[in-house]
This record gives sequence, structure tokens and C-alpha cells, in this order.
Amino acid sequence: MKREIKFSLVFRDMWQSAGKYVPRVDQLTRVAPAIIEMGCFDRVETNGGGFEQVNLLFGENPNKAVREWTKPFNEAGIQTHMLDRALNGLRMSPVPDDVRQLFYQVKKVQGTDIARTFCGLNDVRNIAPSIKYAKEAGMISQCSLSITHSPIHTVEYYTKMAHELIELGADEICIKDMAGIGRPYSLGQIVKNIKSKYPEIPIQYHSHAGPGFNVASILEVCDAGCDYIDVGMEPLSWGTGHADLLTVQAMLKDAGYKVPEINMEAYMKVRSMVQEFMDDFLGLYISPKNRLMNSLLIAPGLPGGMMGSLMADLEKNLESINKSNIKNHKPLMTEDQLLIKLFDEVAYVWPRVGYPPLVTPFSQYVKNLAMMNVIQLEKGKARWSMIADDIWDMILGKAGRLPGKLAPEIIEKAKQEGREFFEGDPQDNYPDALDKYRKLMNVKQWETGEDDEELFEYAMHPAQYEAYRSGKAKVEFLADVAKRKAEKNAPDPAVAPVPQAAPFALPTTPQTMNVDVNGQTYLVTVDFGHSLAPAGNHQPESPSPAAAPAPQATSAGGGEDILSPLEGKFFLVKSASDTPLKVGDTVKEGDILCYIEAMKTYNAVRSDSGGIITSIVPAPGDTVSEDDILMTIQ
Repeated sequence: MKREIKFSLVFRDMWQSAGKYVPRVDQLTRVAPAIIEMGCFDRVETNGGGFEQVNLLFGENPNKAVREWTKPFNEAGIQTHMLDRALNGLRMSPVPDDVRQLFYQVKKVQGTDIARTFCGLNDVRNIAPSIKYAKEAGMISQCSLSITHSPIHTVEYYTKMAHELIELGADEICIKDMAGIGRPYSLGQIVKNIKSKYPEIPIQYHSHAGPGFNVASILEVCDAGCDYIDVGMEPLSWGTGHADLLTVQAMLKDAGYKVPEINMEAYMKVRSMVQEFMDDFLGLYISPKNRLMNSLLIAPGLPGGMMGSLMADLEKNLESINKSNIKNHKPLMTEDQLLIKLFDEVAYVWPRVGYPPLVTPFSQYVKNLAMMNVIQLEKGKARWSMIADDIWDMILGKAGRLPGKLAPEIIEKAKQEGREFFEGDPQDNYPDALDKYRKLMNVKQWETGEDDEELFEYAMHPAQYEAYRSGKAKVEFLADVAKRKAEKNAPDPAVAPVPQAAPFALPTTPQTMNVDVNGQTYLVTVDFGHSLAPAGNHQPESPSPAAAPAPQATSAGGGEDILSPLEGKFFLVKSASDTPLKVGDTVKEGDILCYIEAMKTYNAVRSDSGGIITSIVPAPGDTVSEDDILMTIQ
């Protein structure tokens, strides 16, 4: 018999590769004993990536979730691991150094054993502090090679990177094949090269099933010396997710490896609970297409974890394009047509922005840039006419060194906008911030929490944390769930036409409902359906005075309307420590007025002319539609 191969269940990534949300903490703690009972896992992924932002979005304390979720695995002797985005911590944008340092201390005391760190640009400079901070906190530092397929990303490139990380102190290496586009033979060569020089370094392989390579890749990396394999399980395996445990175990057993046996009774118990959670509400955010494997993903190379949210975003982008098409008497576009246009645009954009590995956040940046190009081109505007600030930071080198060269058209665009390229250490762009957030919490009379975990959460996710603390996040989440359930349960007119007055027909006008949040009842307005008519200027009702500042009234002078360029959430600032504009402030042409958060990036809205702000219509955190009035300037 060959050597032993161990399994890790990527339970967090299973969900986020399929849709938008992960289970609530009560659901997580219910399923944990059955996962342990399966008896085949040495490791379970319990945190990382967007996990904590998701908790905040549906009004749940992420620190409580992590502590309760890791506890049963800690007690059972199963190692827990989290995904860490290096310079970006747990979010899409860079994090101050002192917040990064606190990150590992908090997660270790909450029960996380292993920090799986990756840099979306494979810039070792961004990973180096994470190795140091993780080990100082008592965690195992597992460093990732973000796998993609391009003329630059060769076996030699990844071998060199792995050796550098190990020399910096990495305890383990993860082959992070996040799009599943790593070619099996090449991946085997990378593992073989690492093991030939550092045979004692454990290697873990993580891949997504989407394009269809990953089962062959698992066998190749195991033959080359890999120690741990990440797996998923039904009903959330395959598709944009991961290879199923049962398939991987049977394949490796046949190949002569020592692999753990599976308690099938417990497997079916976990499978049943996962389906129950999907039927509860999580399935409302999972596109059926994400359950399919698709070789079209080979060309754009988009990762499975991103495809889960992409399909959810696609309908909003399609609606935006079709609103314009209706106005201009053009044919409506279908979702499949948009998807093909997006994939083609990704192939155009990716080499021109320097071949960043297509992993979070840079996969989203490339996809968002491609999507914005498609939208702008469809509306008769210029390519590259909307580039979010975070994407500019990537282009300019503020987030790390790009693997390839920028296209001349991108360099020229930067010069036209007066943007400067950066060659130094990316961390230098993001000064320490914990003292600022301590002061803010003191002013708000918020506790910094056990082991400063609430301070960490606020500093890591300022906007989401404020929405969570106010109750606004939970109100909006519950309203959205109610809306989706109503849409799902509405009769299909194509199957059985229903009279307009039918009791279960989907409302065509905004409806009000009562939503309970921690014992307090809020009256919420929910707009059902997806009309393609031009959006009106109705703004969501603020759930409570504490949730967000009330919209500021228009002054008698009126002024020029500033319209939202896309659908998303309205924010005056990106950080709670920044100073927001207010009615009466004077702005100049080109000044940033506010931001629209869409597709996980903040898109700056700039002033077309100088003047005085006479009104600010939505409240921070409100959802706005394309062409909604955001401000007026006179």
C-alpha cells in the first residue's frame, strides 16, 4: 500500500462557491457533530474569505459564529483552517498592518488552527507578514500558490515562489487551484519540485471542479507527493464547487493509497442537513447553473468561488443593460448572451492588465472591469470608462506587483487621469488604523469585545459592521429573503395562467411587511419583481433612526441631479474614519462625491462640475438602482 492521503472538508467554500451565503451559526453547530461522525476528515475549513462579511450581511455576529463553529472540531482533534487574503485580510481591499496583526491573534483564540494565506497577485512581499503574524499567534502558516494558466505562470514560476515562501518560514504549502484550470501534469511537476527540495513540508491541494480537470489533477498531485486533498460533498460538490469526497476516496483507494473510511450513515445525515439548509433560505441564492460543470470556464479561468456570486450578480447587470436597450429601442439581451460577452471581454481584459492570477480579489476585479466594459459598450460608451478605485490600485501597483506588463492603452488611461504608479511595499500605502477605530467605538459606546474581537471586526469590515450593529443589515436581509420566497412561490404564467386577482400572485407594486429584529418590529418596504422599465427615484425606507442617518432634504435652490451609474449600495465614504460630504459643502469638478458598492468593489461617483451640494437623497447603506438620484449640486 502507498502512503496515507488525508482529507479536508472545505465546508465554508462549498457554500460560497455555490451561492452568496453560508449557514447561520445555529445551522453550523447542528451539522458539526455529523461531520465529525463521518470519521474521515483530518481538517475542516471553518472560516475565511467572505465568511465574516456574510455573517454581518444577515445580521449575525461573526465572532460568535467562529467560536461556536470551531469548538466541536477542536474538541474532536480535527484541525480547523481559514482562508486569509494576505494584504487584504478577510476583505476585498488592503488592510492596515496593525489590523492584520490582530487578525491572527483573534482567530487563534477563537479556535482556528491553520491560516491558509494567499496573495491574489502571488506577490511574496504581501504574504511575508502573514507568515510572521500567524506563527507569533501560535497558528500553522500555510502559504498558497494561486494557480492560473498563462504564458507567465509556468512550473518554474510556481516552484520558485514555493521555495521563497518556505525560506520565509511557511510551515506548509497549498496548491490553490481556485478555478480548477491547472493542468494535471504541470501541477504534478510543481508538487514534485517542492517535495524534492523540502520533503518534510506538507502540501495540500485545493481545486474546483468547474472546467473538469480536477479529479485528474488530484491523482497527479498525490502521485507527486501531496499530503492533503480538499473535498466537497453532495449536494454542493461538482459544478463551481469541489470534487466529491466519495469519488476522491474511491479513486485513491483504487490507486493503492491509504485513505480513511467514510461513515456513510453520517455522510447521508450531513447531506440531508445541507439540503435542509438550502431549502430554508440558502438555496434562494444558488443559481442552478452553478451546479453544472462547464468547459467554457477553461478560457476565462474564473474561479469557482467567484462564479457563485457572478451568477447572482448577472441578473442585475442584465437588467441594467436591458433598461438601456428598451430606452434605445434595441433587442433585449439574454443571460446566456451576456455570459458569452463577459467571457470574451475577460479574455480581452486579462492580459492587458498584467495577467493578475484570477483569484480573490483580482478575479473579481478583472471580471468587474470586463463587466463594466460590456455594460458601457452596450450603452454606446467607451471601454475602460468606469474603473473602480480598488481596481486602479491593482493596476497602479498599490496592491502588489503585477506578474505581466500593462497594455499601452491602460498606461495612457492612467496618465490621462493623472494617476501615479507605485513601486514600493504595498503595505506602506495603508497606515495603522486600530487607534482610530478604538476612538470611534468609544464614541459610539461599543465594547471592543473579548480579545478585542469586536474591534477587529469593525476595523476589518467598517460599513458592514455598522449595518450589523444598527439592525439595518438584518432588516434588509430578511426583507430580501421574503421577496425571493414570494417570487419562487409565485405561479408560472407560462404553465398555468393565473387571474390578476389570484391570492398567491406575486405583487407588482412595493409591499410593506413587519420584520422582527431582536424583539423589535420594523416596517419594511419590499419591491417585488424585476421590471425593465426605467427605475424611479423611490428610496428604501430607513428601518430605524439608528440604522443610518436620515436622507437630507433638498434645499429650495434645487440643482443638477447626480445619478447612480449602476445598482448597488450607496455610501458616502469607504471607511468609517473618513469624513463624508454633507449638504452645503462645496465640491470641484472631478471630486469624489460618494461610492456605489457593487460586485464587491466600491465605485467612485465623481462630480461633473463644481458647486454646492443641495441634497443627499439616499441614506448610507441604502440600495439604489441605476439612474436613481444620489445628490443634487447647484
